[in-house]
Amino acid sequence: MSAVDYSQELSVVEGKPSLRSIDDVIIKPLESKPDKKFYIALAVTVSMLGIGAISLALSFYYGTGLWGNNNPVGWGLPIVNFVFWVGIGHAGTLISAILFLFRQKWRTGIARFAEGMTIFAVITALIFPAIHIGRPWLPLYLLPYPNQHSLWPNFISPLLWDVFAVSTYFTVSLIFWYVGLIPDFATLRDKTTNKIKKLIYSVFSMGWRHSNRHWQHYEMVYLILAGFATPLVLSVHTIVSYDFAVSIMPGWHTTIFPPYFVAGAVFSGFAMVQNVLIFIRKIFNFEHIITLNTLEKMNKIIILTGSLVGYAYAMEFFIAWYSGVQPEQFAFMNRLFGPYAWAYWIMVSCNVIFPQLFWFKKIRRHIPAMFIIGVLVNVGMWFERFVITVTSLSRDFLPSSWAYYKPTLTDAGILIGSFGLFFTLLLLFTKTLPVVSIAEVKAVNDDAQPSHGGH
Repeated sequence: MSAVDYSQELSVVEGKPSLRSIDDVIIKPLESKPDKKFYIALAVTVSMLGIGAISLALSFYYGTGLWGNNNPVGWGLPIVNFVFWVGIGHAGTLISAILFLFRQKWRTGIARFAEGMTIFAVITALIFPAIHIGRPWLPLYLLPYPNQHSLWPNFISPLLWDVFAVSTYFTVSLIFWYVGLIPDFATLRDKTTNKIKKLIYSVFSMGWRHSNRHWQHYEMVYLILAGFATPLVLSVHTIVSYDFAVSIMPGWHTTIFPPYFVAGAVFSGFAMVQNVLIFIRKIFNFEHIITLNTLEKMNKIIILTGSLVGYAYAMEFFIAWYSGVQPEQFAFMNRLFGPYAWAYWIMVSCNVIFPQLFWFKKIRRHIPAMFIIGVLVNVGMWFERFVITVTSLSRDFLPSSWAYYKPTLTDAGILIGSFGLFFTLLLLFTKTLPVVSIAEVKAVNDDAQPSHGGH
């Protein structure tokens, strides 16, 4: 039996940098003052956030009549945006938890950023159910009040299931993110010369001394949290899909929704991570840490999940035909040729056709091409949620109640504001915390275990 030649394997960290240089490169964005490009980007995202804030203020003052919601489309863009942003938050936990359990070393350069993106996407998503109710104080009634208050939550409502699922997912993801940051806080504490920063890092590092005992406890806790987080990837968007699937509305009442929504969430989440990391690796000179090989592996997962989403689209039509139920058959033919056919074909083109270009290695490893396809994927996934929500509601069982739904400028302003909030949080994250895990990247570097030949 011949020996394995580990020298031929693709290195996770390119260029064989020293452990000290890894520290310096990852910490540099935190220690250096922001440049003009950062302030320009922050000005753009804060302006977008301001547009959203103005739109929300107008909605609170004048009411939800400023939105495009009508009868029968009582669920408009707020629910579309909610499902979209919860989906974006899925890739972070997948990259961090599931790939960690499978010991995939290529995740090390992107896991921290993906985890942060999960937190910010869920924060953005939680805005929409609150404003969609129309009375922002009513979400308090969704919380598990003591029974003696005579406020009985409706536990058979999918909206209540969302509260428990999303809040649990957010809590576990936040703890998982923070536990991974503890060794890096200690490194920042030891490196910084600023007394205020040293105090802050000392508090958040919780007395970490890089001792063998600390590493053993850390790895055990990280493994347990990864085990908790993994089923949440499947459960959260499954329960979000129940908002639609447990109804009897044509086009929604189908058992394929849970796996279909999970695949779509991972699909859009990976595309968003890929899009933002392309800028991060260039701006902060992380090309040797967030390598082209890592981006290529992400593109392969986009192919896989995009193919699963395309299969789900086909199965929806097959089951509608096979069921023999006329309202179901009409709902899907209405998507193909009805008044929202333009949205359906944008969805199919962006989610099924364009990602197949990643079968070609040159496109998979071409930065501008993968960025454009990633943007198109997120456009397509937003339109998927739009098509699911609007086409079924606008033409239900009663033709007398059919109506055409048009989003208003206020709807568009709130959507723009959600992107502004998300990217503002990401920009602040890049200047306050290490976007790449220092400890994990050093652990897979060739110098970490020199006696083992790098494997």
